[in-house]
Amino acid sequence: MQWKIKEEIYLQERKRRGTVIICSLIAIFCIGYVAFYYYLYERNSAEYEQLAALKQQESRQESKDYTVKINYTVEEEPKALVILEKYKKLYSQNKSLIGWLKIDDTNIDYPVMQTVNNEYYLDHNYNQKYDKNGSIFLDKDCDITKPGTNMIIYGHHMKSGKMFGKLNLYSSKEYYENHKYIQFDTIYEEGVYQVMYVFRSRVYNENDIVFKYYRFFEVSTPEEFDSNMKEMAKLSLYNTGVTATYGDKLITLSTCDNTEEDGRFVVVAKKVK
Repeated sequence: MQWKIKEEIYLQERKRRGTVIICSLIAIFCIGYVAFYYYLYERNSAEYEQLAALKQQESRQESKDYTVKINYTVEEEPKALVILEKYKKLYSQNKSLIGWLKIDDTNIDYPVMQTVNNEYYLDHNYNQKYDKNGSIFLDKDCDITKPGTNMIIYGHHMKSGKMFGKLNLYSSKEYYENHKYIQFDTIYEEGVYQVMYVFRSRVYNENDIVFKYYRFFEVSTPEEFDSNMKEMAKLSLYNTGVTATYGDKLITLSTCDNTEEDGRFVVVAKKVK
């Protein structure tokens, strides 16, 4: 009888030790994962801070000729676009760079990238390394050498607040009142944009007959432009009092929104400088 009791105690002790070992391994894994995530977060932050510092440093240096040749039709005068001094070194390191986006007093201070698709920079950074934060990037159908009516810029809504993780703060009109302006430079030209509309939308099915902000790139008539403005005004969470007319240049910042399936949070601004 005592032998059976001892055996039972021994088995229970083995089970307890096994449980402790498993729990310890899980705890070690979790701590390691958090530490690695924190390392990536800090590395990512440091890299973008270095890029921002390099941009500022370059902007203070003497301007030198650095041009990009553009193909034009026979009817147009051939010309070259000059890259701004502050972006020359950054562009030489990665020719996917097309500009820089900054909103004062926020973490949004990033290079803007572009490739022939809208997938690569979903999980790659400026240094072309895999990075789940991705990058801020311009839609593949936009052309900074011949800007259309609207340029759409995408970024992940990261829980850490990185990229466009805090863009949805614009859902508050009070926040908007303190952040009315967005700085968006292309590598060729500086620009300041004033926020017009803030709204939630979603990615619709191809055959859905509804306003799709992510298809609004160019218009050819004042009527078409006004129609798009009215659609966005109807969706807007509040009235900013800012309007635009045919010929104005716009940017649209777009990120994911978890209020609905395939939801999107959108900020639209017009160029004022």
